Parts: sequence; structure tokens; C-alpha cells
Amino acid sequence: MTGISPLIDGYHRFKSANWVTERQRWETLAKGQSPKIMIIACSDSRVDPATVFDVAPGQTFVVRNVAALVPPYETGGGYHGVSSALEFAVTQLEVTDVLVLGHASCGGCKAALSRTFEGSEHGAGAFIDAWISMLADARDDVIAEKGDGDDAVTEMEQRAVGVSLENLKTFPFVQERLADGRLNLHGGWFGIAKGDLLIRDPETGAFNPA
Repeated sequence: MTGISPLIDGYHRFKSANWVTERQRWETLAKGQSPKIMIIACSDSRVDPATVFDVAPGQTFVVRNVAALVPPYETGGGYHGVSSALEFAVTQLEVTDVLVLGHASCGGCKAALSRTFEGSEHGAGAFIDAWISMLADARDDVIAEKGDGDDAVTEMEQRAVGVSLENLKTFPFVQERLADGRLNLHGGWFGIAKGDLLIRDPETGAFNPA
């Protein structure tokens, strides 16, 4: 098999099985979507939110990017993929909950911790470096407290979730809905090897078993 042939094979399995047994669901979804949960997750191929949470199509609105990061609110320059998706989910779909999901062995967080791409040219890591620069302050704190070993990498992954949660609060439409109770923010971390899911305590920032 080469190219996208594994995807085509998977599509045929889906069309002959899931689509047939869930045809009514698909017909309903064709008329619109109304998910109540938005998940902001990493693009990492090992951490598919639909698989981790065993959700059906239409249940979650998902955005994935390197290290599951949310940039702070700003309106100048460039394109705003995460911000536009957040705006759509919160103001148009009116989701009630947003979950930022970090994970073990996150390449983006490890690169932030080690400064792997600092000084890179475009095409060799400059876009990555600019993106994960959002973690610079958190990285400095982690190194000061834990050095740069394995424990520090896990701490970096979990601190990154906290950074995204704080950045979410800079969006006016998020602030408004947090204030009146229409929206709740959550943080999580998934351990790939053991399948552990930890949920962030909003008061202490500690991650505890789900």
C-alpha cells in the first residue's frame, strides 16, 4: 500500500459497516451539528480525541495543532485558525465546555523545553519555533524548578495546558460566558503508554486521575 490507499480502504470499511448501521445519525448530522464540547488537542497521530474519549460523530468540535496551544486574543496581522475555530464553537455552536488536552511524549513541548528550533530558518523549524514560543515563560519556570529531564518534560506538557487555558480567558466572548456560567474550561493530559487520563484541578493546577 502506498499514498492514501490505507485511508481509501478504511473508508470502504466505514461505508459498509458504520455508515450503514448509523445511517439515521448521519442523515441527522447532514442537517447540522450541535456539539456541546470543544476539544483543543495536539496534532500528534497517537492522540486522537475521538478514540481517547470514544465519541461518535457530531459529539465534539475538535481543533488540533502542535502542542494543543491556544494563542492569546489579538486581532492584528496574519490568519487566526485557532481563534476563528474558538469563536465559531463558542459564539455560533454555543458549546458549554472547552477541554484543552495535552499528552505524554509531546514533541512540541519537548522542543519548547530544549529550544530545538530556536534560530531555525523557514522550512527547517521556524514556524514551529514561533508557535511554541508561547511556552517560553512556562519553559523557564519548569527548567528552574525541575531541570530538563523526563520529569521536566511531563511538567512542560502539563504547564502547556495551563498556558492555553489562561490564553482562552483573554478572549472577550470567553470572558463573557465564563462570567455568566454559560461556558466552562477544562484541562486534561493523556498518557499514551498506559492510557491514563488526568484532569487538571482548576484551583491548584494539579493533574489528577479522571
